[in-house]
Formats: sequence, C-alpha cells, structure tokens
Amino acid sequence: MKILDKYILVSYLKTFFSVFVILMFIFVLQTIWLYIAELAGKDIDFIIILKFLWFFTPKLIPLVLPLTILVTSLMVFGGFSERYEFAAMKSTGISLQRAMRSLTVFISILALTAFFFANNIIPYSEYKWQNLRRNLAQVSPSMVISEGQFSQIGEGFNIKVDDKYGENNEFLTGVIIHEKNPTKPNGNYIVTIAQTGEFKSKEGSNTLSLVLNDGSRYEDIQEKDIKKQKRMPFAKTDFKQYIVNIDLTELNNTDIDRENDLSNQNMFNIRELFVEIDSLSKDYSKDIQTFANNSYYRAGVSKFNNKKTKAKKLPDSLNSYLDLFSEKRQTEIAKMALNNAKSTLQTINAKKKTYQIKTKRLNKYEMSLHDKQVLPIACIILFFVGAPLGAIIRKGGMGLPMVIAILLFLTYHFIGIFAKNSAEDGTLHPFIATWLSTFIMFPLSIWLTYRATTDQGIFDLDTFVGRITKLFKKK
Repeated sequence: MKILDKYILVSYLKTFFSVFVILMFIFVLQTIWLYIAELAGKDIDFIIILKFLWFFTPKLIPLVLPLTILVTSLMVFGGFSERYEFAAMKSTGISLQRAMRSLTVFISILALTAFFFANNIIPYSEYKWQNLRRNLAQVSPSMVISEGQFSQIGEGFNIKVDDKYGENNEFLTGVIIHEKNPTKPNGNYIVTIAQTGEFKSKEGSNTLSLVLNDGSRYEDIQEKDIKKQKRMPFAKTDFKQYIVNIDLTELNNTDIDRENDLSNQNMFNIRELFVEIDSLSKDYSKDIQTFANNSYYRAGVSKFNNKKTKAKKLPDSLNSYLDLFSEKRQTEIAKMALNNAKSTLQTINAKKKTYQIKTKRLNKYEMSLHDKQVLPIACIILFFVGAPLGAIIRKGGMGLPMVIAILLFLTYHFIGIFAKNSAEDGTLHPFIATWLSTFIMFPLSIWLTYRATTDQGIFDLDTFVGRITKLFKKK
C-alpha cells in the first residue's frame, strides 16, 4: 500500500505544481496588464517593478490555490479512471476513500499552510505593496495624474487631464488646473484651462515646467470690503502659451522604501482584526447613541420629563393639547414643531451617509477576518469535489476536466463576489457572505463522493426514463 500511496501522491504533486505555476503565471500577467499604466515609461528600475510584482503575488494565492486543487484533482483522478487504474485498485479491494488517503493528508497540511500564509504573509505583503505603490506615485508627477479626475501635485495644484500620451506621458490634452492662493489656502480661487499641455524639466532640476497652450486663466478677486465682495469681482486672461512652474523638491526626495502610515482590512492578521473590529463596533455604537441622545434633547422632549412639574387636570372636551393655548400660540407651536421635524430629517439624512460608510468599513473588516478562516476549508472541500468528479467523468488531461473545473470554480467564485458585494452595504451578514459559496460546495462534495464510491454516475438516464415510464403506465 505504501507503493500505491507514493504513486498516487507523486502523480498528484507533479500535476499540482505544473498547474499552479501555469495559473500563477496567467494571473501575474493579468496584474501586469492592470497596472502597466502605473509602471511603464516612468524611468523606474526593473528591480523595483519586480519588487512591485513580488509584493502583489501573495494576494493571488487565495484565488490560485483553490482553483489549482480543483483542476489537479479532476485531471489526476480522471486520468486514473480513464486508464482503468481505479478499476484495478477496486479489484484488489481498495476503495476510492483508501486511494485518496495520502492525498487527504497532503491537502490537510496544505490547508494549514494556506491558513498560516493568509494570516501572516498576505497582510505583510499587502502593506509593502500599498506602501511601494504610494511611493512610486510620488516619484513622477505624470504618474500621479490620472485621466478624467483631479490629482494633487504638491501642496498648491490640483490637475485634471482628459488624456495623456507620449513616451513618458508628458503630453496632455484637456488640462484644468485648480491653483491655491497662498494668502487664501482654503479655496480654489485660481482656475486655468488649456487645450493642450506638456511637461518639461531639466535633468537634476527641482522645478517642473508645465507649458500650456491655447487657454485662459480665471481668478476670483478676494475683497476685504463685504459690499465689494458681493459684486463677485474676477480677472480673466486668455493666452496662447502659459508656463506653470511646480516645485518638485518633495517629490524628488521620495524614498521608494519609505514606510508610510497605511491601514486597511487586508493588512491585519486575525488577532489584530479582532481588536480592530471590536474598536470599530464600540465607536459605531457610541456614535449612534450620542446622535440619538442629541436628537432627543434637541426635540425638547426632556423638558416634559421634569418630575417636579405637577400635571394639571385636563378638561373633558379637549380634542388636542393645542386647545390649551391661544390661536396665535398654536400657530407658533405648529411652526416650531415643523421646523424641528425638518431639521431632524436633514440631520438624519446627513448622518445616514456617514453611517453607511462606517457600516461598509466594519463589514469589510469582518469579511477579511472570515476570508482567512474560509481559505483552508475551501481547499479541502474543493478537493473532495474534484477528486470524485474526476473518477466519475473518467477523463484526464487538460481538455474536459479543465473546462468543468473552470465552470465549477467560476460558479464558486462569483457566488462569493455577489454575496460580499451585498454584505458591504449590510444587505447580507458578513459571515454568511464569506462562507456562502463554501457552504454550497460542501453538500456537493458529499454527494459526489458518495456517487463515486458506489460506482454511480452523476446522472443515471436509464433509471430516470424507467421511473417516468412506470409513472405513465400507472396512469
């Protein structure tokens, strides 16, 4: 039996590592495609690009590892069945469960390793990747500027462009610049618009020149006199060419390896996530309680709870409490109540967005906590889906097993994505959202293992037709 276990394990490991390398290579290429705009043409050393990919790669493990286990199990066990090796094993009294024993031990060890990796390595690599990405963004102003949105360069400029092109993205079209006034730093009083622009700078210089063509410069004039300010004075200048000089001293002194103060749910291990979730929950509950108390006191209800005030006997013919007051006073009270109601509704609507953001953040932390726990369980369950399914379909290689594995994994993966998207806004509980796809695969793994053990197919057409025929004969 040791020879058989060794044969099955070696066959599985050879296919496992081949499939893992191929899938990892595919997903790394996808990563390069996603972030090529941030890396290409920025005069960044090739070693830094490799470091960027090295820190990003661990994030792919929770996606690549379960898919690798599913594909490998289908291919290996499908090949065993196709070559009648399982038939030979069963003829000697070796069941499917016995044949899977060595691989079950291997998958269990791999699942524990995946848990350690997700809990320790991935949070560290996530921090290093985000840190490196932020530092790279500060190396080149053209890298900071994103098309179609305002991007800040230094302390005084917010720049938006429609398009960037050129070898180093130095040519710009549709340029809009909001420039802060040094004397009035709290507002964008200077706006410059140009059809085209170009970044120019001398080697070793800390000043970057942005040459703008065919545009205009608009400036709000801030008057100290309130009467003059109501006239909203401004100055507008049209230009054929205008040069804006940007100080790059801070950008040029950027250290690629500098440690920044970054924090998100993917940068914590389980122990730290428990602390963060507890802190966020307490702050959230405290904020809601404070808002409720403030609303209560703002409404003036607390004034009626004064125990020293003696209740007066009301007349029997009283239709409303307002009848106790004069008509003029009744109008004032109604207006006051209406204003209080409108004010409270406005405050609630403003707070609603704040609470939605806090709820979303808290749910993300909870899902990150469960993601680390679900990964090892998913690896084991997908093994018990792929192995018996491969034995049933009796087809090895990269053809049909790969198609079936991809369809199964896409179903598993998309269920998880849709559930997590629902959980972010509170529609679904984070625990259910994270574990839903695994819960769905669990009974499937039991059913497939049972069907493979009892030498039954996935769907017995003859039995189904026979039952339908008997049903019609009875009628």
